[in-house]
Amino acid sequence: MAGLQKVAGSKLYIGGRVQYLSTVTLADFSGQNWLEIDGWAQTGDLGTEQETLTQTLINRNVTIYSKGVISFPIMQNVFVPMLNDAGQIQFVAAQKSCKPFAFKIEWGADCGEESVVTITNADPAVVTWTSHGLEDGTPVTFETTGTLPTGLTAGTIYYIVESTTNAFSVAATVGGAAIATSGAGTGVHTATAQPVGETDLFYGFAMRGTNTGGDTSANRLLNLPIQPIAEYITV
Repeated sequence: MAGLQKVAGSKLYIGGRVQYLSTVTLADFSGQNWLEIDGWAQTGDLGTEQETLTQTLINRNVTIYSKGVISFPIMQNVFVPMLNDAGQIQFVAAQKSCKPFAFKIEWGADCGEESVVTITNADPAVVTWTSHGLEDGTPVTFETTGTLPTGLTAGTIYYIVESTTNAFSVAATVGGAAIATSGAGTGVHTATAQPVGETDLFYGFAMRGTNTGGDTSANRLLNLPIQPIAEYITV
């Protein structure tokens, strides 16, 4: 029996402006700098729908069916207005653009693993995380109080490869070549890993939405819809 997956604790991120693509691959999200959109109160549905074509045959007194085109319903998201939040500011700016943007959802993000790590200056770079329990293909990001070793970028999604009990290397794509570093970096480095299958990546338009209200006791909320333009990718 499949386990239940929670929505609470999830995080929605906006990346940079991208070119219009009707299909996307993991490589299309390489190098994105992600900015969380805070105040997420309610998520819309993310996925695809397909139309059904029908034709009634008068001589058979029956309707026959066929698959029609695939479409991407708009994702209706509700937020608490936070005028000083960098993510909401970025989304409002994206609403004025004719170009799509990259988006990322970390479902149940508060269930992710996090630890202070060390990263070697080597080919490939080795990340030491004692008893991490993470498998190859797990998405991982890095943050630092200083600078990461040259070859790694804070906030970029990497994927674990060559995992051992207490260490691993990372690649730009699932199962890709391990990344080499050419500088030691400074400060304290922190790695955050999401469970496999709990991160969705997609391209979409930041659409305009309404402010909602109600009676005297209602909360004033902000609708920030996203129109996906291609099927999302789960990692």
